[in-house]
Amino acid sequence: MQPKIKVILVENDLDFVYLFRKKLSLDPDISFLGHATNKEDAIVLAIEVKPDIVLMDLNLTADELDGIDASKEIRLATKAKVIILSSYDNFDTVIQASIKSFASGYLFKSQLDQVIPTIKLLAKGHTPHEYMIKSLLINQLTNAEKSILDNMLGNEDYIPSSGKTIANQKTNIFRKLGVKNKKELIHLFRNTFT
Repeated sequence: MQPKIKVILVENDLDFVYLFRKKLSLDPDISFLGHATNKEDAIVLAIEVKPDIVLMDLNLTADELDGIDASKEIRLATKAKVIILSSYDNFDTVIQASIKSFASGYLFKSQLDQVIPTIKLLAKGHTPHEYMIKSLLINQLTNAEKSILDNMLGNEDYIPSSGKTIANQKTNIFRKLGVKNKKELIHLFRNTFT
């Protein structure tokens, strides 16, 4: 018997919490471990219960996309994958949020019927969204930076550049991808895209 997929929800609208909890609790393959309504509680909950999947509202406070920071911090602190939830109908906003947070996917809140299939697909492997987000992340880099990234991720051995050039390219990669160091980069890429 397969272990249940452990899921938490980060959502400040209690009506949505009720709807999602009800939907998730009806599926025998999913274990709903709780919800949080703000960034700080979300991080604590994720570290405590170690979910497989986090459903993350993009907007936890009025007019702020604080779900991005919450997602990224959870991704750095755990092995959980994140699905961004949004009531925004602006596709570009949702895509940019997914990229900045290293999310594994996104759903609009109007797609409640897609939540369980997306969770199950992500728990088994990868979603099409995940591949798209990875591609958009990597396409921010120059070809030389992509080569350095491959090297840092252990996919390429030889880099025909000087130490100073490589150091500069690493700095550019960290800046462009919004990470502090190689450790964060490896954690985010390996737990999301491998």
